[in-house]
Amino acid sequence: MQKTLECWIEAMRLRTLPVSVAGVIAAIGYALRTGCLEWLPATLCLAFAVMAQISSNFANEYYDFKAGLDRPGREGPRRGVTEGDITPGAMLRATFGMLAVACAIGCSLICWGGWWLLPVGVGVALGVLAYSAGPYPLSHHALGEVAVILFFGVVPVNFTYYIMSGGFDPSVALGSVAMGLIGANILIVNNYRDLEDDRDAGKRTFAVKFGRTAASAWYLIDGYMAVALMLPVWLASPRAWMCVPAVYLAAHTMLWRRLRRLRGSSLNPVLGLTAMAMLLYSLGFCLAGI
Repeated sequence: MQKTLECWIEAMRLRTLPVSVAGVIAAIGYALRTGCLEWLPATLCLAFAVMAQISSNFANEYYDFKAGLDRPGREGPRRGVTEGDITPGAMLRATFGMLAVACAIGCSLICWGGWWLLPVGVGVALGVLAYSAGPYPLSHHALGEVAVILFFGVVPVNFTYYIMSGGFDPSVALGSVAMGLIGANILIVNNYRDLEDDRDAGKRTFAVKFGRTAASAWYLIDGYMAVALMLPVWLASPRAWMCVPAVYLAAHTMLWRRLRRLRGSSLNPVLGLTAMAMLLYSLGFCLAGI
């Protein structure tokens, strides 16, 4: 029983969940600055984002297994379906079960954002599946990072802010792209680590198509572009809080150096630290708005 539970927890890929949490936290930071924070819809947005990401992680494990793209003994974290710890049927049911929970939470947000949020929610649900499934899986064709920028940056930041404020804001839009870029770095580390496994399996990630040098360069550029996009808001915050982007960039540069130096499973801590840096950066941004 305990082993089964551990397998399911691992399938959730907890170390990557900051990518969904951070976007909502950044939106809360913008809401604090404009005086429109509402905790209940913000909490529901957070729950929706986490449930959607977990269902996406489940779908990725199931559909990659069905496509023969995951193999036992891979460099990354253990895959329960591939290793035989979780049956494919159970993973498929869990995928749609978690997605149903996410959709139910999303429907509750109509109370604040109106019925036009429904097609947005449908788009997110389709994105959860399109990342790994369908006739043109995004993660198999060097579009995984683009999907992360859209679904873990642009969508959650803008729409969480909209649900609380009733409108959109150009500054928030720039911040949404920034958070998406930082979130994409988590996937870049993942694909950088799995380059050989993905290439052998025929999975055409950005790292496979363009190589390690291009992938590591994108990783470095993403962090600096993200801070640059949010710099006007940082400069308008109390000066002491400028330490947050400065510390983030220092950590980001250090992690980039480790990314270039390490290979295989040695990169797993880099992935986790990249996610943690994103979470702490968003928390710092939020606190600076109080």
